[in-house]
Order: sequence, then C-alpha cells, then structure tokens
Amino acid sequence: MFTEEQVDAFHEQGFLLGPRIYDDRQCRELLDRMHAVMDGRAASAPEAVRNLLGETSDRVVIQIVNIWEADPLFREHLYEPQICALASQLMDHPVVRVWHDQVQYKPARVGGPTNWHQDHPYWPIIQPADLVSAWVALDDADVENGCMWMVPGSHKWGPHKGGTIGTDPETFAPQPDLELLPPGISTAPVPCPVPRGHVMFHHCLTWHGSPNNNSERGRPAIAVHYMPGYTRYEPKSAHLVQHRVKVKPGETLQGEFFPTVWDGGPTPH
Repeated sequence: MFTEEQVDAFHEQGFLLGPRIYDDRQCRELLDRMHAVMDGRAASAPEAVRNLLGETSDRVVIQIVNIWEADPLFREHLYEPQICALASQLMDHPVVRVWHDQVQYKPARVGGPTNWHQDHPYWPIIQPADLVSAWVALDDADVENGCMWMVPGSHKWGPHKGGTIGTDPETFAPQPDLELLPPGISTAPVPCPVPRGHVMFHHCLTWHGSPNNNSERGRPAIAVHYMPGYTRYEPKSAHLVQHRVKVKPGETLQGEFFPTVWDGGPTPH
C-alpha cells in the first residue's frame, strides 16, 4: 500500500508513480496480446480499435477501448490485486469498479501527440468526477518516446472548457484560458516517465498530454479507468460504451461491462 505521505502527494499533485507490477516476461506477453488484438488475430473484438488522429493522418495513436473484451489476459489485468488495492486507497473508497480500459499505442517514429486535456469531461455519462486511472507501461515510457506530461495540482481547478486545454504546436505547452483559473497558479507541466511494468495513477481531472514519439521505440501502455463504487449513471450526452449501460439514470453504474474488481470492506488507510 502507499504511505500516508504518498497518498497526500497524490491528492496535492493529482498523479503518483506506483510500484512495478509486471516483470519483463509478463510485459512481453501483454505486448504480444496487444498486437494480436490490433492485427485482428484475437478470438474476440474490443469495443473499438482506431487511430485517434484519423485514418488520413501521417501520425498515429492507436486506441483500443475495452481490450479486456478481446483478450483474457487483459481481463485478468482489470483485477490485478495490487493495482486495485492502490486505486481503492487513492479514491478512499472500498469498492472499485471498471469504467473502461484503453490502450494508447504510439508507434516508433510516427507516434502522434495526445493534446492537453482532462479525462472526466470526455465521459459525459458518469458522475461524480472521482475516478482514478491506472496507467501501466508495457515498455519504458520516457521523454524520448513520448511519455505523458502533467500539470501538478490541476485536478483542483475543476473542468476546463469541456476538458480541452489547448496545446502550443511548437512547444507542446498547455494553453488554457487563464480567466478560468485561480489567480497565481502555475500551469507549467512536468514529464512523468514510467519504467516498464510500473503503474502510474492520475486523477480524472488532472491536465495531461503527450507529444510525438519520434524515437526508434514504440510507447505501449494499458490504462484502466477505475471508479469508486458510488459512481452514478448520469447521461448528458453520448459516449462510446453507453450502449453497455443497463441501469437507469441516477442509479449506480454497475453490471457485466462495469465489473466490480475490488471490495475491500472498510476503506483502507
């Protein structure tokens, strides 16, 4: 479990590097399974496989949504006990469910950017904004191959223009509307490298983005977006996985496609 100081750092900064979860062999196996899903060689299909930048773009960010539907090893990953226990601790709630997962793979040399944004405003069917994402690097993610950058403390500032922050095309710095922010704060980003097999957690309102991957290495990772057990279905507009929802508006979001992966009893401390 995280120390009290680590939990405090997460609540102050909005992100936190966690421990190593998978060894090199396990990372290679997950990578092989990821490529099988991308290539259509898996036994089942995920919710979606697409280039986030568009099929005509010369840059590529391959997104796979709910890869756990396509491969049993990624389904096991949802339930990884150390990750689930840490997510429960950071959300300060004993029950953890899966909102959805996603791979964002930036291939070598042509990997494209993920512009500055917040997650929760892009999930307009769930409330409140208390989710935590667990991002596991399947190979080293560093500045050279396009690791994530984050703005410390930004999760405290509320949703920003529908989650879109704005991105400087030259420097890749965030370009927010300063009139919407508290006075005197800094929007300077920091790099968040994640070694192979390690997990990094971030809050669903933390500003984050990642630049091009111009290196000779790919940048594969699997993120699971975990929600506390009280998360409600409150649709304001559409979302890709909305057709999987079987509860009524205002009810707790749960069911076959939003599995409970942790029920630790009393809140861990």
